[in-house]
Amino acid sequence: MSNANNAGGQDSFNGTSDTSFGRSVESQAQIADAVTSEQPGEILNVYRLVPTAGPSDPNWGNAPNHGEIVVAARTTGDARIVAADRELDFMDVDAAPAGDVTTKNASAFRNDRLYTVIEIERDQRGLTRGVLSGEIRVDTIKPTQI
Repeated sequence: MSNANNAGGQDSFNGTSDTSFGRSVESQAQIADAVTSEQPGEILNVYRLVPTAGPSDPNWGNAPNHGEIVVAARTTGDARIVAADRELDFMDVDAAPAGDVTTKNASAFRNDRLYTVIEIERDQRGLTRGVLSGEIRVDTIKPTQI
């Protein structure tokens, strides 16, 4: 049975919306945090990104598991952006599916079903925004031909 209805002369609801990935208020706030330029002596927090999904979770089909990563960032959302920025992107290689298309939004680090962010230190000086420990794989883009 369909949940679509036609009430009041308006078009019926077909179960889809006109929103697109990476356009939510939360995503836009994370991106805005990341764009802010670093200030000398900036106070940063240290976050640990921990995989929460099991190895057989179907969400891993679109992104590799990098294991635990520790980053210095401004916020939890910025921590996700910092980690995602270290992954190989379509824009970094001659494999862009279309002009000006990025794969950063599809990063496993941006998916709260795959990774959780845990604050481990607050208000630290002398850190540089970026990955502090852990290894981020560069095989996030797989060729379609061998």
